[in-house]
Formats: sequence, structure tokens, C-alpha cells
Amino acid sequence: MARRALLTDRERELIEEGEDADDDLRYQAVSRVRRKINEELTTDVELLREYHPDLYDELRDAVCEQPE
Repeated sequence: MARRALLTDRERELIEEGEDADDDLRYQAVSRVRRKINEELTTDVELLREYHPDLYDELRDAVCEQPE
């Protein structure tokens, strides 16, 4: 089983397919990801910021890094 960060393999597929994906399945995938971001990820970020600032900085750098 592959490791993942935020998206499952299926969520990645549905989001990558864009307009070609089944609308209901894509909507559900987007909704699940949004919920993960707003609930779970927010909690994890706060925990890292308070209890492991070095990991918090690494996460912030990875997420906020500007693509080249």
C-alpha cells in the first residue's frame, strides 16, 4: 500500500480527471478533501506548531514553497 499525505489514490484520480470524471464522485472527493483540510489538517498543524516547531516549519515550507 502506498503512503499518502492528504489525498487517497482515488481522490487524486477523480480530481485529475476533472470534467471527464463522474460529477457525483468528483464532488464527493472534493468534499472529503475539503473536510480533511478544514478539520483534520488544521488540528495537526496546530499540534505541530505548539509541540514540534521544527516539523511545523518543515510543513509550512513544503506547503508554502513557490513552484518554479
